[in-house]
Amino acid sequence: MPTTTAAPLRFDRNEFAGAFGDLGTDLPLLIGVIAASGLDSAGVLIVFGLMQVFSGLWYRLPMPVQPLKAFAALVIAQKIPGRVIFGGGLAIGVSMFVLSVTGLIDALARLVPKPVVRGIQFGLALQLSTLALKEYVPADGLPGFALAAVAFLVTVVLLGNRRWPAALVVIGLGVAYALLFKLNLATAQQAIGLRLPTWHLPAQADILTGALLLALPQIPLSLGNSILATRQVTLDYFPERALSVRQISFTYALMNLVVPFLGGFPVCHGSGGMVGHYAFGARTGGSVIIYGGLFLVLGLFFSQGFQAVVQIFPLPILGVLLLFEALSLAALLRDISPQRTDLLLALLVGLLCAGLPFGYLVGLVVGTTLYYAMQRGWLGLGKSINN
Repeated sequence: MPTTTAAPLRFDRNEFAGAFGDLGTDLPLLIGVIAASGLDSAGVLIVFGLMQVFSGLWYRLPMPVQPLKAFAALVIAQKIPGRVIFGGGLAIGVSMFVLSVTGLIDALARLVPKPVVRGIQFGLALQLSTLALKEYVPADGLPGFALAAVAFLVTVVLLGNRRWPAALVVIGLGVAYALLFKLNLATAQQAIGLRLPTWHLPAQADILTGALLLALPQIPLSLGNSILATRQVTLDYFPERALSVRQISFTYALMNLVVPFLGGFPVCHGSGGMVGHYAFGARTGGSVIIYGGLFLVLGLFFSQGFQAVVQIFPLPILGVLLLFEALSLAALLRDISPQRTDLLLALLVGLLCAGLPFGYLVGLVVGTTLYYAMQRGWLGLGKSINN
């Protein structure tokens, strides 16, 4: 089920800059699940990198691959072991495969209106900006605040500059800070060594447990953000490519039918990741291939000391990258802002998604119900909502 005729891949400085647009989301989640679950870091990093390369070659767009967020939050909070993670990943892969090949995902896409999709994106923007401002930016105290302030100003000045991409300058600033103030050569040397992923075969009991504990809470977020909202972003940025929800859900499924057997953490696509890559300069699949190469190098040669190595990179820099990803997501509301009722509905959905347990499920259901209720005039607001 490939997309369309092959589009060119680029590997220039803008693609390289755009490659880091999703780092602030992915890296902390991967560190957290490795620490909480005891997963082999080599398998997690190498497979994550391979999936990025696969996505870049398949779509030839900056189509992101991200760790499943609700999945990761449950793993970190409950310290769920690897065998259940692999079972849950396989369960969600099978579920999404059924939705895509039967066409049920198309019916869901037709049901959920655009203001609700924009609301889901806004809810994700609220969550990412909160994470950036409350946890990442303050992480290194006063020096971290100063570093974040410089990075923020650099990004404001250079954002959209194709000659001097903002992300490259900001990442370079973070690397310089790490080398000067955080690098421990002994720790770095201990981390070096070739490692490969190992084969895993999920047991039936682990698949069932993973489906109940992990896959079911993840599916509403995946439907809303990973598929519907990602498809909307591709329409916003690459209208000539005209990706369908079935194509996006098919590759989502395909990845998770492979990842568990190689010891990887389950993955998805995501609207925030595509917005992040695009905001910092990416326009082709070259950016995610470059990004995947970073994780392949980390997994193959540095995974035995992964947590120690990545801790030297300053979190305030990741916070700034994450904040601009959130702002770019929130800015997508502008196309529905002329319709006041649409905008209010999107804001409500965003607040529900960001603020409630199972918020993406609640936002999806409540927002869609309100949309059709208002369209039919049941709430006395007339047919004022437009697609």
